[in-house]
Amino acid sequence: MRVFHIQPGASAAELSDLPELPPPVGYYWVACTREALQRQLGRFQAMVQAITGLQLVDLHVTDLLSTQLPSHYDYTSQYDLLVMRQLAATQSQAEAPLPRAVRGGPPVLRRIDTSPVGLVVFDALLLSVHPHDCAVRDSYAERLTAPPPAAPAPLDADEAEQAAETLVCELSASPSVAGVGLPGSTADLMLRLVNHIVDNYLELRRDLSRQLDHWQVALLNPRARFNHWGALMAARLALHHLTEICEDQRSALQAWGSALDGGRMACDAGLARRELELLKVRTRDVLEHIARVAHHVRRLEQSSEAAVQMHFSVQNNRTNEIMRVLTVLTAVFLPLNLIAGIFGMNFEVLPFVKMHNGFWGAMLVMLLIAIGLTVYFWRNRYLARTEG
Repeated sequence: MRVFHIQPGASAAELSDLPELPPPVGYYWVACTREALQRQLGRFQAMVQAITGLQLVDLHVTDLLSTQLPSHYDYTSQYDLLVMRQLAATQSQAEAPLPRAVRGGPPVLRRIDTSPVGLVVFDALLLSVHPHDCAVRDSYAERLTAPPPAAPAPLDADEAEQAAETLVCELSASPSVAGVGLPGSTADLMLRLVNHIVDNYLELRRDLSRQLDHWQVALLNPRARFNHWGALMAARLALHHLTEICEDQRSALQAWGSALDGGRMACDAGLARRELELLKVRTRDVLEHIARVAHHVRRLEQSSEAAVQMHFSVQNNRTNEIMRVLTVLTAVFLPLNLIAGIFGMNFEVLPFVKMHNGFWGAMLVMLLIAIGLTVYFWRNRYLARTEG
């Protein structure tokens, strides 16, 4: 469990224990694991009561403790609840791994954790419930508490101007340099965490793309025998499951955006107009990130499907070429078999049988027939190899 007191425009400090009073300025961010919430539910409810004068609804507590809940958005007149399933690699046992059917797939799929992250948004408190060993909470906490940069050495005029431009860019990107860029409200912090959850997939797609590209090369190699059908089918099932997760994420964020557009957030939370517009902009940005992830997952799924179809097309083409060669060879030797069958008949009198050079004459005729048929088939491209 980690607790932060965030003062927008000033600083973010980590506290050692749960707060017992409302913040004099700013707001609190309480990030805990699902096990900690279940084990100390009464303590967390008392903390929420002390800060906001409210308590979490029992059904929402059940949603926060569930590991099978899809991404969704819900609200009451006092707070909002957003559940987002993450797509992140974990080094330990995942709370909610991909379905059992995909465990025979590549290692990168077996490391994907799809556990939900619950976010409860009050005016003065953001309660986030994470799975065990969640990188989202720790990485964003490090960004909040990062120390300001050290004072630079004296520079000349040109270097000072260039350093000033660089510092402006760093201040706009960093959330914790002397309080600049800190989330202005609990809703803003919630959207930044959601954006961090969505962007975690970007770290996975490189390994996943590399594995699928390797299988595509193996599938399109006509001289190799592909034996990883079980793993490929598992990867396709996993990609389909990831597509469903992205669609649920998009639906949840769209419901949140509808609440912003309807003005309910501004009325309940007392948000300023500019802050409300910034929340809408950040919501659209997160939706764009989710759409990009969903597009990439669908592209991988379509690419694997296209590779399988091309594999069978290549195999069919190869089979057709083999059958064509065998048919030509059969056509070449068919007249020779006919001649051999005629001269193998058990008659008393056969032409050319009593001749001194009859055997060599028959062999010469058979050879000429074979050469003639071969040349004929070659000129008609029956024996030509397909390009590529």
